[in-house]
Amino acid sequence: MSDPLSLSLAQNFLDENFAPWIMALKPQIMACADGSAQIDIPITSDIERVGGIVCGQAMGALADTTMVFACFSHMQKLAPVATTTLDTQFLRPASGDVLSCIAKVERAGKALFFLSADLITRPSDKVVAKATATFYLPT
Repeated sequence: MSDPLSLSLAQNFLDENFAPWIMALKPQIMACADGSAQIDIPITSDIERVGGIVCGQAMGALADTTMVFACFSHMQKLAPVATTTLDTQFLRPASGDVLSCIAKVERAGKALFFLSADLITRPSDKVVAKATATFYLPT
């Protein structure tokens, strides 16, 4: 496969183009290559709900954002894509120090991408949620 997008280029794009409330999650791109991506966010009191577990809204936003970067790594360019569907299954309460999302392109056509993602808490390394999504590449 061709060279991966540099992590610094991907992180700069994220920092400069995503909504402030996404940036408030403090996302760090850990990987972005071969049709996959990984973004980590710290688990802080800002994203915890009653009971000290990560709220579903933060997990959904992380999954969606990570899948966007998986699309970029598949295309080997930073081209706008639009979320068409997003489905998240919450498997267990999420707690720990870091919430990590690992996403990959399952299938890509000319205008549609089908992706899956696992959300994992660290240091337990437990999968706390899974997500699937479809993205559209405007022409």
